[in-house]
Amino acid sequence: MNIKGKLIEIYETKQVTDKFKKGEFVVEYAENAQYPQFIKFELSQNNCDYLDGFSKGDFIDVQFDLRGRPWTNKEGVTTYFTSLSAWKLQKADDTKSEEPPPEAAPDEEYPF
Repeated sequence: MNIKGKLIEIYETKQVTDKFKKGEFVVEYAENAQYPQFIKFELSQNNCDYLDGFSKGDFIDVQFDLRGRPWTNKEGVTTYFTSLSAWKLQKADDTKSEEPPPEAAPDEEYPF
């Protein structure tokens, strides 16, 4: 999956365990400009380095996987977690600034 949007937030990479690190960032995704969505992604291990070349405000294309897993607590209650695991980031053109395609010329034979 992928989306394009404006990079809003970059969080510091955290070393979770001796062998596992994780980074997070937020993208403003505006399929409908009236209702922008602020979507938090995560990166793990060496993928955390992808954030090094980006700054807040950059328009980026995010390639990611949608992941989910269950977790059962001591009382036997199961909760489900969903994560958006990014695996590739690249700068993208700001498609919001593109002009719409020109309208087709009216058909000369059938002016009605």
